[in-house]
Amino acid sequence: MTSSSPAPLAPPRVEGAAVDKGLKTGALGLVSSIVLAVSSTAPAYALAATLGFVVIVVGVQAPAIMLLAFVPMWLIAVAYSELNKREPDCGTTFTWAARAFGPRAGWMGGWGIIAADVIVMANLAQIAGSYGYRLVGLDGLAESAVWTTVAGVAWIAVMTWVCYRGIEPTARLQRVLLSVEGVVLVAFAVYALVKVYGGTAPEGSLTPSPSWLWPSGIGWPALTEAVLLAIFIYWGWDSAVAVNEETADPTRSPGRAAIISTVLLVGIYTVVSVATVAFAGVGTEGIGLGNEANAEDVFVALGATVFGDDVLGRAFEALLIISVLTSAAACTQTTILPTARGTLAMAAYGALPRSFARIHPRYLTPTVSTVWMGIVSIAFYVGLTIVSENVLIDSITATGMLIAFYYGLTGFACAWQFRRALHGPRDVVMRLVLPLLGGLFMLAVFVLACVEYADPGYGETVIGGVGGVFVVGVGALLLGLVLMVVYSRVAPAFFRGETMLDDGDLVLRDGVPTVTPSDRSEEGPPPVT
Repeated sequence: MTSSSPAPLAPPRVEGAAVDKGLKTGALGLVSSIVLAVSSTAPAYALAATLGFVVIVVGVQAPAIMLLAFVPMWLIAVAYSELNKREPDCGTTFTWAARAFGPRAGWMGGWGIIAADVIVMANLAQIAGSYGYRLVGLDGLAESAVWTTVAGVAWIAVMTWVCYRGIEPTARLQRVLLSVEGVVLVAFAVYALVKVYGGTAPEGSLTPSPSWLWPSGIGWPALTEAVLLAIFIYWGWDSAVAVNEETADPTRSPGRAAIISTVLLVGIYTVVSVATVAFAGVGTEGIGLGNEANAEDVFVALGATVFGDDVLGRAFEALLIISVLTSAAACTQTTILPTARGTLAMAAYGALPRSFARIHPRYLTPTVSTVWMGIVSIAFYVGLTIVSENVLIDSITATGMLIAFYYGLTGFACAWQFRRALHGPRDVVMRLVLPLLGGLFMLAVFVLACVEYADPGYGETVIGGVGGVFVVGVGALLLGLVLMVVYSRVAPAFFRGETMLDDGDLVLRDGVPTVTPSDRSEEGPPPVT
C-alpha cells in the first residue's frame, strides 16, 4: 500500500533516538503501556494454569517461588529500560543484541521472540476457546479438541484483526479486559482469606505463615523446576517496550512501564498464591492443590467453593471464568503486537524480506507482519493439535527455554553496550551490574532447563529417547539457526553489517522503511525520492 505522502527522513541514531519505521508516534501514554505489559502476562490465566503445578513441586512455599522468580524478571526489566533509553527501537532484543554482538546474535534474539510467541499463541487460543464454551454452559464442546480448536482459531483471527486496525483500539480493549481480570482476582483473594480467617474454609485449609515467603528447605531439583514454571508466569511485560516507538515518551515510558509492571505482578501473584494455598491447602484429595486433577486449572477447581452458592458468589464464579477467558484473549492480542513489531524491525534493517516492514497508510500498523503472525500462529496451533495434544503441552513448557534465551541475551547486551559509557555509580549498578546478573541468571535457567527437560521422564512425550520438551525448545532454536543461515545467503547485506549503521536513516518509500546512508548538511536533509 502506498502512503499519500512520504514520511520525512528520520534523524541519525543518537542516544535516546531510534530510526523511524512509520508507526504511529505518541499513541500510548504511561498508563496504557503498563496495561499492555500486565495484560501480556495474562495474570489470571497464568495463575490458573501454573500455580497448581508449582504447589505440587514445592508445597506451601509456592508464594516464595513467586517472589524468587520476580528477581531475575526485575533485573531484565532494568536492562530493557536502560537499553530503551539509549535506543527506543521496536525490535528490542533483535536491535540491541545486533548492536552489541553483531547481526547474527541479533537475528537469533529476534527469532527467540518470534518462536516463543508463536508457540504460546497455540495454548492461549486453546484456553480462550475452551473457556468461551464454558462461559455459555457448553462444557461438552469445551472438552472437544475439534470444537476448541475451531474457537481458538476464531480468537486468533479476531485479535489479529484488532491489532491490524491500530494500536489505540488495542490499548482501549486491553484496559477493559485487564480491569475485569484485576477485580476478579482481588475478589478471589479476599473471599478466600476471609473464609480462612473466619473459620469457614473447607477441611484442609491452612493459616498463612511468613515461612511461605522464603524458599528454605527446598531441594535444588525442586527449586529449579518451580522457578522455571514461575518465570513463565511473569513473561510478557516486555510488550510495553516493543511498542516504544508508538509511546508518547519513547525513551522513558516503556522502560518505566516494564519495571512497574513486574512490581505489580509480584504483588498480584504473591497475594493470590497465598490466598489460594491457604484456602485449598496442599492435600492430594478434593480441592487440595496437591491433587494433580486440579493442577491444570486451579480456578475451575476452587471457584464454586471460594465464592459460595449465593447470588453474589455465583456472579463472581461466572466472572472468574470470564477473567481467565479475557486474560487469555488479552494475552493473545498483546502477543501479536510485539512479534509483529519485532519482524517489522528485522525487515526494516534487511534481516527479513522487506514486505514485513510494510506499514498501513491509515492505521500506521505493520500490515504484513501482523497478518503473518496470525496465519503462522493458526497453522502451528492446528498442526500440533492434529499431531498430538501431548506435543502441544510440551511445546508450551519448552517456551521457558526460549524466554530464558532472549531475556538473557538482552541482559548481556545491556552490560556490553554500556561497558565503556558508565558515568557514575548509578550507571555502574543499573547499566552493568544488574543487567549482567539478570543475564547470568537467565543463562543458568537455560542450562538447567536443558538438563531437566532432556530427561525422558519429564513432560508428556519422548522423541528419540530424549524428553519432548527439550527437543521442542532446542529444536526451535536450531530451526532459527538454519533459517538465519539460509537467509544470510539470500540477502547478505544485513549480516555483513551494511544496513544497521549508527549514522544510517530509515526512509519510508511506498510504505516500506528503506535504509539509506545519512547525508546531512547544515542546509538540512536531502529530499526523499
